[in-house]
Amino acid sequence: MNLAETGVLTLYYLVLSVLAVYSIHRFHLVRLRRRTPPPPRVTAAVYPALTVQLPLYNEPNVAARLIDAAARLEYPGPLDIQVLDDSRDETSSIVAEAAARAAAHGVSIAQIRRSSREGFKAGALAHGMQQSASELFAVFDADFVPPPDVLLRMVPFFADSRVGMVQARWTHLNRDESLLTRVQALFLDAHFAVESAARNFGGRFFNFNGTAGIWRRAAIEEAGGWSSSTLTEDLDLSYRAQLEGWEFVFLNDVEVPAELPAALRGFQDQQHRWAKGSIQTARKLLGSIAGSGLHARVKSEAMFHLTNNSAYLFTVLLALLIVPSMLVRYRYGLGWMFAIDLPLFAASTGSVLLFYREGQRWAGRKPPPLRELLAVLPVGVGMSLRNAVAVIEGLIEEGGHFLRTPKVGDGAIVRRKERMRVPIAELALSVFFAGTVAAFAWAGHWGALPFLTLFLGGYSYVVVKSVV
Repeated sequence: MNLAETGVLTLYYLVLSVLAVYSIHRFHLVRLRRRTPPPPRVTAAVYPALTVQLPLYNEPNVAARLIDAAARLEYPGPLDIQVLDDSRDETSSIVAEAAARAAAHGVSIAQIRRSSREGFKAGALAHGMQQSASELFAVFDADFVPPPDVLLRMVPFFADSRVGMVQARWTHLNRDESLLTRVQALFLDAHFAVESAARNFGGRFFNFNGTAGIWRRAAIEEAGGWSSSTLTEDLDLSYRAQLEGWEFVFLNDVEVPAELPAALRGFQDQQHRWAKGSIQTARKLLGSIAGSGLHARVKSEAMFHLTNNSAYLFTVLLALLIVPSMLVRYRYGLGWMFAIDLPLFAASTGSVLLFYREGQRWAGRKPPPLRELLAVLPVGVGMSLRNAVAVIEGLIEEGGHFLRTPKVGDGAIVRRKERMRVPIAELALSVFFAGTVAAFAWAGHWGALPFLTLFLGGYSYVVVKSVV
């Protein structure tokens, strides 16, 4: 075996091991969730002045729905609503009409517009906070429909002066629209009901998710305020606030429904933003976390949390290495080495599937059908190439352009359909893995087919969904 072949095998097993570690970490979260009950919460009927912030940018299909829902919010204390409208289309007129309708019913509401989108959502939230004297700020994105009693259920937790943020769990208005939305729902249910809950209940850091949460002004200010230095201003501020000693509360039983991206393009844009922003936040804050006096378990969980999206980059590397590594082993009769792959793949896929199944349990839902549960694997693989690019961008860039995720809402405003874009890189990988599957099947190397088919299915899914 020459040096290049040795290098291929070494790098392959290194990448596979790193992915296994990130995947098995999900088993740790499941275990932590099962073993750690929600801590006792001391609440009181205290309702300080609160501002509801509704950040909007070109959302004609959902703007009125959101404002109408916000106008129905119940709150016994001083309450006002800020529609932070950075729109450059007909959304602004829709907002004006909906705000006037709410004001006519006695709601204190203002449409706040800026001359530019400087700082994007972070800039809009900071601008709105400067124009309010409230102690608390609730944030609801355009695709959310907050229920009337959500403030009543969340605000009492601020009776504890150490609490800086309270987060509700997302649910999904259109989860059953397609396989893509059902898979997204599995992703998000596990993120909240397992991941966020385990971290919060287990004394680790977790994050405000950009919406369906309430902040204390003092926590925002003491942490340095909203910043657009990353694309995930919510994650960034969350960690800075917790580093300052503020406590967060996750409420698994408080649900706020939202609309999932129905089209693959919107889902990809959203995932790209989250992946890039999380790596930017890791680059920005991991040094401070490592040098802090936090317990080692808090530091290690923060590392896994903030770097988790790097697994997409390792997935692409694995896709590029899996065939060469197989050829080397078959060439030199090293079939026994496949015995190393099997437990690593089994542990990785098993822990991931358990994680998403557990998410349904803690979200109070029935176990998902096997077809949907298994679909999370190829969809994750299919998203890996675009998100790997996001990871690289996050390592070398600050900030970035905030691309909104299109919402359908009631479909009142119909946009011109975007030109079809064939994902060339995913298409090339699909063709490559199709040829590889055929070649390995013809050669009788049946043991390699399950691994190769996973990559074929993932990249082919993205290609098909992009052109159909």
